[in-house]
Amino acid sequence: MTTALAGLYLPQVRMDFAAIERRARVAEEAGFHSAWFIDHLAPPAARDLDLLDAWTVATAVAMRTERLRVGHLVLCAEFRHPAVLAKMAASLDVVSGGRLELGLGWGSVARELTDYGFPDPGPEARAGRLAETIDILRLLWTGEPVDFDGAHWTLRDAVCRPRPAAGRVPIHIGGAGPRLTMPLVAGRADWWNCPSSAADRLAELRPSAGSARVSVQHPIGLAASSAARDEVAETAHRRFGAWGGVIAGTPDEVAAALAREREAGAELFVCQFHDFGTPETIRLFAEEVLPALE
Repeated sequence: MTTALAGLYLPQVRMDFAAIERRARVAEEAGFHSAWFIDHLAPPAARDLDLLDAWTVATAVAMRTERLRVGHLVLCAEFRHPAVLAKMAASLDVVSGGRLELGLGWGSVARELTDYGFPDPGPEARAGRLAETIDILRLLWTGEPVDFDGAHWTLRDAVCRPRPAAGRVPIHIGGAGPRLTMPLVAGRADWWNCPSSAADRLAELRPSAGSARVSVQHPIGLAASSAARDEVAETAHRRFGAWGGVIAGTPDEVAAALAREREAGAELFVCQFHDFGTPETIRLFAEEVLPALE
């Protein structure tokens, strides 16, 4: 069995950059694999709040850490032309020393497209555009001139240099839709990011992900003691209950819940903690939960 990995979900809402950086540094020191951000033009559920740009924050965190990988769950492919995205991803991967994880989705918040003037061709077309985007990324990352004639994108003699540090960047696709998303995962993803709402069906869904490695995104209420369990669980459900798949309890209880997903094939657990990832909670997960998943 592969090593269990921990990721820290750090959506740029109700958190200034100093707080994001502090949590990322603690996560790196604690042995976390990665930090993950969101990609929206405004917070979907709180449009009056500030939201730092996804790519800017990932780049800044990469520059302030040494080993921690950075990524997004997920980048909306509709916001960026694939040739531009290829250049952005290769550049960030190079300047970070090969630490980019490229999470992609076809746009789950349709209103965000229409509100900001992006065309919305509908879910089927957006999924098709994402498929072509991934094909273009991998072609451009070879560093060779690319001609591409697709249903959605056309390139002529396009070149992307520098290449990513290792020649390519791992591509993650998030979601669990059987008609549009899972065929994309099976055909094009290096990683499948299973949302918490589908985590209880991980064993059932795993075969449809093909050879993609598996990560699970979870809201987690991690209580330092049994005495704190109820209060922590209430906070986690109040803040993240709408996501589904909330796990709350002591380190032993959280580890037992995640172990079932580990047995179903999950390697990476991306955690959205009830307290938004205080140093104490990050360290508690690294010291008492993660080792129990080996």
